Amino acid sequence: MRTQDAAATSTERGFVIVAVLWILVALSALATIFSVYLSNSARALAVSDTSLQAEALVSASVELTTYQLLLAGEKARPARGSFRFRLDHAEALVTFTSEAARVDLNLAPKEMLSNLFEVLGAEEKMAKEAAERIIGWRTPPKANAANEEEALYAASGLAYAPRQSSFAHVNELSLVAGVPAELIDRALPFMTVFSGSPDVDVLIAPPEVVAALPGMTPAALTDFLNQRTGLPRDPSAVAAALGSARTNARIPQSKSFRIVTTLRFDNGRRTSSEIVIELGDGKEPYRVLSWQDDVESVHRLPKLAGS
Repeated sequence: MRTQDAAATSTERGFVIVAVLWILVALSALATIFSVYLSNSARALAVSDTSLQAEALVSASVELTTYQLLLAGEKARPARGSFRFRLDHAEALVTFTSEAARVDLNLAPKEMLSNLFEVLGAEEKMAKEAAERIIGWRTPPKANAANEEEALYAASGLAYAPRQSSFAHVNELSLVAGVPAELIDRALPFMTVFSGSPDVDVLIAPPEVVAALPGMTPAALTDFLNQRTGLPRDPSAVAAALGSARTNARIPQSKSFRIVTTLRFDNGRRTSSEIVIELGDGKEPYRVLSWQDDVESVHRLPKLAGS
């Protein structure tokens, strides 16, 4: 009997040991899973925390830019500028530029649009056709007349008609019939729908935009770009420097500014945001017209010659 009792006791102990081992294995697995969960959660919280910081810093850059522009007053307001600040373990580099530096899709004359496309590499026929279609897209149809622009889209097999009203966004250019996608990609960094002027500010516009001015020649362009960093914001001085394109000497002021904020965090992360604002008054200092996060440098205006 004692032998049987001893054997039974030994068997029970064996079961208990196996059960304990299984419990230990299960606990180990749970500990591993919990560890992974905590690690992933920590990463997610860190990303979320950085994103929240980035949003706050970009908002701060917009507020600071607006403050500088409104403080300067309308007459002394700079057309472009830059500044830095550091906050919350990150450094912010902020640049701002008047939208008058770009060609307005809704207001630019046909010749300006055509010239810009040629400057960017399009053949003359293609450039003129693209400019014609842009004018057709933004122009309301005539009353009691055949809608030729709408008929053109239908004949092209497109499932939509032209807006025949103002462009709502520059990306709408991709819907305009007959404008190649690669030409649009090259043109977008030089275009806007927010400047509010058919003219461009030649003192801050990229060389490609200045080259598109009606009457501009290669020689006149070179001379002007060599002089403009020292030119005052005076129409007569600008006209003299533009040479053959002097009839297009304009220094329009826009209430809209493009703000690019590049953030460099201490943890190595880097991000850029591009915001377009319109300056307001005392009740509403500014209004956000466009906000893009994680923008690439290729979409920004090129650095101005001589700057």
